[in-house]
Amino acid sequence: MDFDDLLLYTYILFRDCPDVLESYQNRFSYILVDEYQDTNIAQHLIVNKLAEKCGRICIVGDDAQSIYSFRGANIDNMLSFQKTHDNCRLFRLEQNYRSTQMIVNAANSLISKNEHRIPKTVFSELAVGEKLKITGCYSDFDEGFTVANKIYNLVTEKGIRYSDIAIFYRTHAQSRILEEALLKRNIPYKIYGGLSFYQRKEIKDILAYLRLIINPNDEEAFKRIINYPTRGIGNTTQQKVLETAHVQHTNALAVTSDPIAYNLPVNSGTAAKLIKFGNMMQEFIAFNAEHDAYSVAEKVIMESGIMNDVSTDTLPENQSRKENIQELLSAIHEFCDMRVNNGSMDIGLVDFLSEVSLLTDQDTDQDDTTERITMMTVHAAKGLEFSYVYIVGMEEDLFPSILCKNERELEEERRLFYVAITRAKTACNISYAKSRFRNGQTQFSKPSRFLYEIDDKFIDFPEKQREDIRKERFSFLSQRQTTSARPRNLKPLAQVASTPTEEQNTYGLKIGDKITHLTFGEGTVLDITGSGDSTKALIEFKDHGNKQLLLKYAKLTIIS
Repeated sequence: MDFDDLLLYTYILFRDCPDVLESYQNRFSYILVDEYQDTNIAQHLIVNKLAEKCGRICIVGDDAQSIYSFRGANIDNMLSFQKTHDNCRLFRLEQNYRSTQMIVNAANSLISKNEHRIPKTVFSELAVGEKLKITGCYSDFDEGFTVANKIYNLVTEKGIRYSDIAIFYRTHAQSRILEEALLKRNIPYKIYGGLSFYQRKEIKDILAYLRLIINPNDEEAFKRIINYPTRGIGNTTQQKVLETAHVQHTNALAVTSDPIAYNLPVNSGTAAKLIKFGNMMQEFIAFNAEHDAYSVAEKVIMESGIMNDVSTDTLPENQSRKENIQELLSAIHEFCDMRVNNGSMDIGLVDFLSEVSLLTDQDTDQDDTTERITMMTVHAAKGLEFSYVYIVGMEEDLFPSILCKNERELEEERRLFYVAITRAKTACNISYAKSRFRNGQTQFSKPSRFLYEIDDKFIDFPEKQREDIRKERFSFLSQRQTTSARPRNLKPLAQVASTPTEEQNTYGLKIGDKITHLTFGEGTVLDITGSGDSTKALIEFKDHGNKQLLLKYAKLTIIS
């Protein structure tokens, strides 16, 4: 029996066996249930059966924090309680002892937009505090480094402890960019209730495929993937393959490619399975010789059966695994783009795996006793508190989730954002990215509708973004979009028609130009060297320092 069975059959027992129910009713004269907003239908029915006789039941909870419907929680258990219980009295516990007045007021402003709720006005008698700061970033990469820089400055300039800081995100996959940005800033972190990105099973599985492609002698990688996804190659067969490889002084992959030639003691059916696996890997190896890391990884994920394995059902766990795999592809694409932008064509599998090795080594080297910032999904944050909170990825189709199908689900997403905001004690910082690399392409995003729902009195963001967000407030369409047009009045670099001069090259770029880059954000051109396809620009980026980019591949847009 699992947990659901225990609940279901307990209710059936009480329903069908009055004597058993009465014996339990006689044991309890008073019933108190905490966190009632998280109860499911079975729990609700059991509690009410127990309370039928004594009639003395007290439930405690906050409907504004009902965020676990995917686990079966039913907010209506709480919302309808007064209607289903005679002489029920409601006590509103409205004082918040954790957060500043500004944080509490912002959260109130947000949650008031929900129709299905128990009205209340939460207040705080703590300091007024700072407004919630909203930062728009040019890309998810830019967002990661912006947050890392803010945390670095907070710690070095104000002496704030790492343990007082938390980063919240809507999906597990979002942690990857943040982890890399923190590692490059030497900021220690921990993933609360989960694993760091490159330690997750599906990521380690794919990396094992990639490692075996570049090194067929990697026995650990071979053992990890020989029967994943399931191919009917059991432990006994795997051991025979490894033993034969050792005796024949070759690698296990060679044995699987031609088990008959190596006198492997298996039947014809097993031999066929091994040959199929071996041929697939040999095809990957040949493909790798002529393609970049992104193309190879994409081929492996699709043709090995991994993507199909995580797409077999719509369980939240499988959805998260699928998102992590897509994020790995984004990481590899980002790696290739960065190298090419910097004029390097070292974008093969070996180059990417070397980069990953450096990152994972840094992660492993963190001392267990070191103070760290905490990273987690918003769902995992419920019940916790931190002095300084950073909420990232506040974009349409991410937060609220693209999986929202109706108004009730949208209201739960709003409650989830409410939970995120109210974890903050001193300051709450919110950010969104204007573009993300998803499903093999760069997609432009709109700031989350929830940002528009917080009263202007409680939020603060730079003037440049303030103008954009106010225009969007009045033109916002209820139908969400995954992509949007390129911003107006900006000239794509490749489309600029001009006559080259000493200061202006064939790309229409000249020293002093203000530009934007999809990854690095705003910058100023300091110098231009070379000609034709070899033309490079030295650009000073506001948040990422000086970078020299090969204009042939650089994703630049001229602002002025």
